[in-house]
Amino acid sequence: MASTARKVAAVADDRARSEAEAYRQGQDRPLGGYVVVMAVFTSVVTAVAGIAAATRRPLPRLSVKELVLLTVATHKLSRTITKDAVTSPLRVPFATYAGTAGPSEVMEEPRKESSLRHSFGELLTCPFCLDLWIATGFAIGLVFAPRVTRLVTGTFTALAGADFLQLAYAAAQRAAE
Repeated sequence: MASTARKVAAVADDRARSEAEAYRQGQDRPLGGYVVVMAVFTSVVTAVAGIAAATRRPLPRLSVKELVLLTVATHKLSRTITKDAVTSPLRVPFATYAGTAGPSEVMEEPRKESSLRHSFGELLTCPFCLDLWIATGFAIGLVFAPRVTRLVTGTFTALAGADFLQLAYAAAQRAAE
């Protein structure tokens, strides 16, 4: 019986490896790392949902205004974590510096020493990739600590607005010169 199980596992492993190679088409895609990243996300969401259900936490109702604030705050926090020069120490284990980008932003490349490092590097250098994690964190915050979460989302929304005003001001200065 154990021998049959080992054979089935070996066939499944070979099949998974060949499918992964066919998918990659010779490119460096860290599929195993992606599986770990998805498993971490799914585990966190499942655990939090279980805790919320066990403690009978009500789900918040989102107004359009609150949804807009969450959207803007998600954008700004994601951009701050993935692109801000000052937050680059958070990304050092997973990324390497590749140059400057927009105002106060840097470009970085994911490290490729391992599939897991590469996957987390992509997550932490891509604001689009991190948006899901940030939005989920805010949703969890609204369930367990709504007042604090609203304060944080309001702060990051104000920061995003201030950024746009800084850029508009700089553009107006250039136009006046």
